[in-house]
Amino acid sequence: MNQNQIVFAIDAGNTFLKVAKFQAGLLQNVQRIQLNQLQILKDILNSEVYETVILSTVLSDKDTQEIVDCCHSCTILNNRSKLPITLKYETPLSLGFDRVCNAVAGMFLEPSKNCVTIDIGTCIKFDFTDVNGNYFGGSISPGIQLRYKAMNDYTGKLPLLNDVTSAEIVGSNTENSMRSGVMNGVQGEIDHFIQWYTEQYQDLTFFVTGGDAVYFDFQSKNNIFVQENLTLIGLYQIYLFNA
Repeated sequence: MNQNQIVFAIDAGNTFLKVAKFQAGLLQNVQRIQLNQLQILKDILNSEVYETVILSTVLSDKDTQEIVDCCHSCTILNNRSKLPITLKYETPLSLGFDRVCNAVAGMFLEPSKNCVTIDIGTCIKFDFTDVNGNYFGGSISPGIQLRYKAMNDYTGKLPLLNDVTSAEIVGSNTENSMRSGVMNGVQGEIDHFIQWYTEQYQDLTFFVTGGDAVYFDFQSKNNIFVQENLTLIGLYQIYLFNA
């Protein structure tokens, strides 16, 4: 493989694609594309001379094939691929591949320390990998929108909110109380897990990613780094490991 060649990495989620261009081993840019806008993906790929497309997908076989059909060469990576980390997870085939990619990226970015990745999106996922590259697992809990939706779905009168602004602890009305419970609850959960990992493990680095990470405060802690493209970086490193 010629690393100077262009490689596209696609992280295909349930609502959109994240398309990253790598060249000479470096991430050049990232674009987000709605699943119903595959012509945009075709235009991006047709505008470049690239070596291959690497794909991580949670989509159905039919939707995945539509993405593959946009590419002249495509490699789908998953938990059965050769990995640069060792999975100590009890059920590796049920493990979300985005969690694997995050762990790989964390170890690539900081190979000399234990690593926790924090992915704040539809769900909030913590994943721990030790300095020897052993991945042990972590935790999964509902993200912001799932929490709002659950309160609306499972009660008779609570409204459906999608507010992601910061909130006072003591809400002065029902909507503010819900916002306090969700936004402050997530921040408190994240802070608690960070504190627990910090107390349990020395030489620890945290990497934060996910679309909702921007709504929470990580700036005061010098061993925590926000990397919005963590999953794509890990996907590319897995591709290099298999090439």
